[in-house]
Amino acid sequence: MQAIAAVDENWALGKDGRLLVHLPGDLKYYKQRTLGRHIVIGRKTLDSFPGGRPLPGRDNIVLTGRADFAREGCRVCHSLEELEAMTQALASEDVIVSGGASVYRQLMQQIDVFYITHILRCFPGADAHLENLAGMKDMQMTWRSELQEENGTRYYFARYERYK
Repeated sequence: MQAIAAVDENWALGKDGRLLVHLPGDLKYYKQRTLGRHIVIGRKTLDSFPGGRPLPGRDNIVLTGRADFAREGCRVCHSLEELEAMTQALASEDVIVSGGASVYRQLMQQIDVFYITHILRCFPGADAHLENLAGMKDMQMTWRSELQEENGTRYYFARYERYK
């Protein structure tokens, strides 16, 4: 299983259910990495998408504890066991965890590759965080892009891989 996220210098993901900053280059990178794949998201992340609709060109799998949840264009699972059954026949590189913080936390040990956009700023008041991958003994950054800048915000893309 893989994951993708954009984080600030404190590994913050968002605030009040929204991304920390709008970076068109990061959105393009996200689309490139996820198009044609299966994305695993939480209900609140789905609600944060434009119109609360699933992203086109991807199999949107929603992991939620709400038994009554349904959304057109999404597959829904209510437990990690259901998610495993739903994804077991899929290639691990085709399943990409895409947030939010609770979903990353629940699936952290199953994720072998993380695609991280490192935003070189701190956002006070951020209320959703990803575990600091750089501080994990079994994780290593294996690739880093050139520095990017948009709207006065500098960032770079990185790939982290779990040691086997």
